[in-house]
Amino acid sequence: MAIAIDFGTSNTVIARWNPVTQQPETLNIPGLSIQQSLNPPLIPSLVYVEDATQGKVLVGQQVRDRGLDLKGEARFFRSFKRGIGADIQGYLPELDGQIVTFEQVGKWFLTQIIEQLVPLQGGLDSLVLTVPVDSFETYRHWLGQVCQALPVEQVRMLDEPTAAALGYGLADQEILLVIDFGGGTLDLSLVRLDRSVQANTKPVGFLLKWGNKFLAEDSKQKVKTARVLAKAGQNLGGTDIDTWIVDYFAKTQELAVSPLTTRLAERVKIQLSTQNQASEVYFDDESFESYELELNRDTLENILKEHAFFERLDDSMTSLLQQARRQGIELTNINAVLLVGGTVQLPAVQTWVKQYFESNKIRCERPFEAIAQGALQITQGVEIKDFLYHSYGVRYWDRRNHRHSWHPIIKAGQAYPMSQPVELVLGASLENQPSIELIMGELGADTGSTEVYFDGDRLITRRIDSGETTVKPLNDKEGARTIAQLTPPGFPGSDRIKIQFQVDEQRFLRITVEDLLTNDTVLENQLVAQLS
Repeated sequence: MAIAIDFGTSNTVIARWNPVTQQPETLNIPGLSIQQSLNPPLIPSLVYVEDATQGKVLVGQQVRDRGLDLKGEARFFRSFKRGIGADIQGYLPELDGQIVTFEQVGKWFLTQIIEQLVPLQGGLDSLVLTVPVDSFETYRHWLGQVCQALPVEQVRMLDEPTAAALGYGLADQEILLVIDFGGGTLDLSLVRLDRSVQANTKPVGFLLKWGNKFLAEDSKQKVKTARVLAKAGQNLGGTDIDTWIVDYFAKTQELAVSPLTTRLAERVKIQLSTQNQASEVYFDDESFESYELELNRDTLENILKEHAFFERLDDSMTSLLQQARRQGIELTNINAVLLVGGTVQLPAVQTWVKQYFESNKIRCERPFEAIAQGALQITQGVEIKDFLYHSYGVRYWDRRNHRHSWHPIIKAGQAYPMSQPVELVLGASLENQPSIELIMGELGADTGSTEVYFDGDRLITRRIDSGETTVKPLNDKEGARTIAQLTPPGFPGSDRIKIQFQVDEQRFLRITVEDLLTNDTVLENQLVAQLS
């Protein structure tokens, strides 16, 4: 049986491929899924740790059914997907004698869900997990480690926006904009769906585990190709809006900030997706007073404006359209806009999208299921070609400005695996130079960064505008900077080494170094880092 899991910040969706109907279907997992009539089965991304040493946890709806999300205990975790791989500033609890990280909580959550899937009819032989389009390298690495221990033969990862494009089942040759706006992240991805004529092309996605039997079966199938043309994203989602609503009620009604008021704020927000006025009643069991939390769409929109919500959306859209124009794609060339994730149900978000696109191009009928059901497509013979989101470069000394700067080697938008390596020739800068060092880094944008921190028990994100290009060094540590020992030593005035940069199918940056004086290969296909 083939399964796809859309692991979300607020909710998780599981879909399976029905071999009888040859169609995807969303699974309802008893005890874990929310029993609701309006939306498809969703599993709340919640964890309650009963015993950290034994890994005994409760996940999903069973946490809410027992009221364990309302007690404010350190054993309760929500929105933990946002913390995986992030630079968290704040308190991580010590439970049962050990520090519990978000990576560990996420592992418990996914493992519990998958353990419930394994006994299903037909067994679980193929698993696809979706990931944010702008996820951190450490997040993808973490997910890979989690999956290696799973009792599943084939495990792959796929970008969430690409999966959504496949899930909507639109015709080939169309250029699609996928706006994935969930509980924790905003991801925009411009995608083109094409049909490949190469019958023996192997499906790729992002491979975590690859069984020989699965390879042989897929190599016989005709494949479709989904190509990502442009990307933009940031840490912004429905949980931020919930926080802003709670803060609004705290300011206007002196309401206490607690897990219960956060849940009520979320309910109010959800109501405003379908009606103009929303209300919830809150009872304070300490003061024995009750409050009616009322909010309308106009007030919510003002709250969003106060937090520069729409400016941040515009920043992402501008970045995406700039990337598209560099490839000759204008706004009018985009055939359809697909809205996925719970936050896209807000009328304010849909109104914002309509400022850019005509209403007949916008589709929002499958905001929850499109990603998980689309991800199943790669188990049926779909190949995913993707490109690097960031630029990568080498550090050099800028003599004019008397400071270090960065020279791009591999630019954002480069498809991988690369068909041809990028070459760089370097010479010695000192007399009798014994070695050559090279520091490589991931080059960020000029739009600032996002700080993630705790306010009490709430995980908060805050935008920081730095005005400078951010760089994440890849090999700036002892023993990793030196790429060539020079024997004999080097002298200024002539080229000494040639470096070839290559990115393979799993986004690993590798370098090969040749000594031009001796014709020796100093390094061959040396791994530097996995790129994002």
